[in-house]
Amino acid sequence: MANLYETERLLAEYLLFHYGNADEILGGRNVEAFAPALGFPARTVAHFAPGETTRGLDLGCAVGRSTFEMARHCREVTGIDFSRAFIQAAESLRRGETIPYRRLEEGHVSTELIARAPLSIDPARVRFEAGDAMALRDDLGTFDRVHAANLLCRLPEPQRLLDRLPALVRPGGELVLATPCTWLAEFTPPENWPPGCTFEWLQEELGPHFDLVDQADEPFLIRETARKFQLTFSLVTVWRRK
Repeated sequence: MANLYETERLLAEYLLFHYGNADEILGGRNVEAFAPALGFPARTVAHFAPGETTRGLDLGCAVGRSTFEMARHCREVTGIDFSRAFIQAAESLRRGETIPYRRLEEGHVSTELIARAPLSIDPARVRFEAGDAMALRDDLGTFDRVHAANLLCRLPEPQRLLDRLPALVRPGGELVLATPCTWLAEFTPPENWPPGCTFEWLQEELGPHFDLVDQADEPFLIRETARKFQLTFSLVTVWRRK
């Protein structure tokens, strides 16, 4: 998993996924039809309740778009990802730098694009660090909001994260957990998959510590080439710490 998420090609795909506009992602094709699947990192953050909070944590933040979005309403946000390439890119954007990257069209053909952090974000509110969601450092503290999007089914031992979550969220705080439930042996050994339905598993594991507030499906679109896209629906669950 480490090698996969350190490649230049995947970094470029995620920069486009997080920061590309509709035309850059779709190339003018079917914009109206696929617009609801764009902006996924911002849409999952929008599932938090309105209002200002103090501390936020974004687990599996990738190249940082959701961390920046959380900073609109959190006075302090920490974004953590296992990929050092992703974290380095996110930190560069936080510093106000732009990142050139290549959007693959086909074969040897590519187009250069530029990634920029979203506007109106106070970079002083944001920090990024490399880390393992299954073995987070002990001194992270507690948070008003914890966000983890499309992370759970990419962990070798997802139970370790679920076991840690109650200690990360303050009483009354919120957890937004999104997963496409695409359990694959290349990421998670089958013996560590949910025994049945992912949603029922989450209810069983999180229910003793959290109240389920909401459940929704959020589509997302990842462009691989000019003619190949991944359209996926992520299960989003919103929880409030008891």
